[in-house]
Amino acid sequence: MSSRFLDRVMVIACAAFLAVPVAAHAARTLRICAEPANLPYSSEDRRGFENRIALLIAGDLGAELRYYWLPQWRGYARKTLQQQHCDVIPGIPAAADNVLATDAYYRGAYALVYSPKRFPDLVSLDDARLRTLRIGVQVVGVDAIATPPARALARRDIVDNVVGFPVMGDKPSAERIVEGLANGTLDVGIVWSPQPGYFIVKRHADLVVVPIHGNPRDPPFDFAIAMGVRRDDPALQQALNASIARLKPKIDAVLREYAVVRVDQPTAPGPM
Repeated sequence: MSSRFLDRVMVIACAAFLAVPVAAHAARTLRICAEPANLPYSSEDRRGFENRIALLIAGDLGAELRYYWLPQWRGYARKTLQQQHCDVIPGIPAAADNVLATDAYYRGAYALVYSPKRFPDLVSLDDARLRTLRIGVQVVGVDAIATPPARALARRDIVDNVVGFPVMGDKPSAERIVEGLANGTLDVGIVWSPQPGYFIVKRHADLVVVPIHGNPRDPPFDFAIAMGVRRDDPALQQALNASIARLKPKIDAVLREYAVVRVDQPTAPGPM
């Protein structure tokens, strides 16, 4: 057994022994990285379901809650966590590889948003009606990167009747798509499912949010959502995991209050 191996064993053992007190120390102040104007997630006036969940967790950990506000442009983790401005990014994919992710606290999916009276039982991108309807889709970043369902539409040659809504704008892209559906300039929206319900409720719009039924040739449409911490901070990860588990009923209640549409399991593939 090499000395280097023994050194690693000692480091791991010491880290395990110190995990509880380090977590307790880290919990004295919970510094959240958040966007200042990104409802229904967060806003600088502390609205948004991620703000509410952060408040619950800070209370559970006996921590003072502080924020570092920065729009989520490219390199967000590098500009926030890695520069020590804050310690936790809520709402990241659990599979993200540039942070240490907590356990997931919900699972979202890309969804179809539409009037059920006009288009009953619309659940799949293979529905022939989509070839003639005006479809609003979200596009990501300054490079207007297509989301998984936008790529799936292109593979089906559904392109000419599709309108892109950049996530960067004066209003959240989900809000603009819901407005387009309400005023008739769009027939169907394709939106990340946690987002549109909040704006539908605000407008009292007769719209539904239906997670997309994909087929085996499609990319994944649903993703588990967690919080991210620095990769060298497993103690905080463990503390957050414990808090998420304890607070599950309260977190679920916040998500319901904000009309967040979730999926409990990966969405089942639809017909080929």
